[in-house]
Amino acid sequence: MQFHSQSIRCFPGNPLRNLGLGIFRESHIFLSGISEMAPPILSLALPSETGRVLSIQSHTVQGYVGNKSAVFPLQLLGYDVDPINSVQFSNHTGYPTFKGQVLNGEQLWELIEGLEKNDLLYYTHLLTGYIGSVSFLNTVLEVVRKLRSVNPKLTYVCDPVMGDEGKLYVPLDLVSVYREKVVPVASMLTPNQFEAELLTGNRIDSESKGREACNILHAAGPSKVVITSINIDGSLLLIGSHDKEKGKPSEQFKIMIPRIPAYFTGTGDLMTALLLGWTNKYPDNLEKAAELAVSSLQALLQRTLSDYKRAGHDPQSSSLEIRLIQSQEDIRNPQVNFKAERYN
Repeated sequence: MQFHSQSIRCFPGNPLRNLGLGIFRESHIFLSGISEMAPPILSLALPSETGRVLSIQSHTVQGYVGNKSAVFPLQLLGYDVDPINSVQFSNHTGYPTFKGQVLNGEQLWELIEGLEKNDLLYYTHLLTGYIGSVSFLNTVLEVVRKLRSVNPKLTYVCDPVMGDEGKLYVPLDLVSVYREKVVPVASMLTPNQFEAELLTGNRIDSESKGREACNILHAAGPSKVVITSINIDGSLLLIGSHDKEKGKPSEQFKIMIPRIPAYFTGTGDLMTALLLGWTNKYPDNLEKAAELAVSSLQALLQRTLSDYKRAGHDPQSSSLEIRLIQSQEDIRNPQVNFKAERYN
């Protein structure tokens, strides 16, 4: 049974008053029938201290990758997050099969137009992850421009998902779009080693080359760069760089990361979300933000590894779905076990 606001009034003698609809009150039933004023969007009228994030990433029904890996942690850290799913799949593509739909650029823009027509386009942050086509990425650039026309201070955090360990996941055409168009408008960039090499055109085979890559990316646009994983002579590390003031050397640091003999899905998406969350809380201290993000992630990975072993599964026999829900406290209040070491 459907009630329409124009047809229901609580006046004496209205038979609907006697149908057990005690939840309705005469003074404010179906306000849309009395006034065309919409209620305020509380995330705009009473914004959180942290911010409001638009997250454009992939989505899976089962498992934690893309938005499924990013939205919940950001919410735990106090952010209002509005997700747009660039794809909706049954599961991630590492399974034997998957089914689902892919959003195209026109459909993305239609969603943005819907938000705009209702004055809902004010965001403090834009977060993007995996994008599979040039047309969609070009539309994302239009989204950046649109959001900054509403809020010129918008922070754009970009995880330029293109590949890993020498293997490209996306069409080659996307590399030049990221390099020439996306990097210049990003506020923070979180590539892995391979992606940083693609964006700079330089091989990273030493810490100094990693630091140099950060400076090249700074010169192109973003003030914050975190190369989330670099493999050098068997050692794994993160290199972060904050270009606080043009013309002065950027503040750079590294965090050593333990090697875990397993492959996890969704970790890059989670890491970028955590970096967004903590850098906004510590805008002038990228080192601290990275320490918190790495410590959260490593605690979650250890829990995931332990739980698979408890279930009798060999962690090295397949990719592992991360234990996101079970790691809420490690996300909210991480114990900092991984410290940054600043470069001179």
